[in-house]
Amino acid sequence: MQTYIPPLMNIAVDITILTVRDDRLQVLLVKRGIEPHQGVWALPGGFMNNDETAEQAAHRELAEETGIPHGHARLEPVGFYTEPDRDPRGRVVSLSYMALIPASPPTAAGGDADDTGWVPVAAVLDGARTLAFDHARLLADALEHARALLEHTTIATAFCPPEFTEADLRRVYERVWDTELDVRNFHRKITRTEGFLTPTGEKTTRDGGRPAALYRAGDAVRLQPPMYRAR
Repeated sequence: MQTYIPPLMNIAVDITILTVRDDRLQVLLVKRGIEPHQGVWALPGGFMNNDETAEQAAHRELAEETGIPHGHARLEPVGFYTEPDRDPRGRVVSLSYMALIPASPPTAAGGDADDTGWVPVAAVLDGARTLAFDHARLLADALEHARALLEHTTIATAFCPPEFTEADLRRVYERVWDTELDVRNFHRKITRTEGFLTPTGEKTTRDGGRPAALYRAGDAVRLQPPMYRAR
């Protein structure tokens, strides 16, 4: 009887970290320190070890290559990528994760990365910044996943600091959806979901003008009803 020998295959994890920085939606990239694509910018990530889950590998690679500690970013699965020729080293299946963080924490390159940097997402999508492998596609898919999550869940508050204003939250939607929103319509929609926002009872004038109420993220998870972007 002929013995079946399974094909050799490596499993990788790639992580898209998004934040609103300098009033633009930006993504965290690393400059590859090894071949293939040495010196080219890419999403943080790497191969999964035999003794860890995909999510554990994603947190480990994120910490090794960028210095962002475990637990700072809540990872959301986006999808998996199986094209046979996506990596010149051989057959590599990649599991893609995404995380939304409220601000750009200090980063420090390590592992296989020579440098880290925050880059406007638009610069990658319009081709001004080239990424290694198929990471431009992974970024585009992660962005679409984030846009859809904002329609149906309260995850937009993950972009905000612990205390934020309605204007802060509205800017998140505007930068992720790449569109301007009507202030009154936005207020009406976000206040229809009980538990979306929790008032702190405090106000701030940090944006100038009249004092604005400060909020914290509530305990609601789903937006009821959803808040759809313009198509």
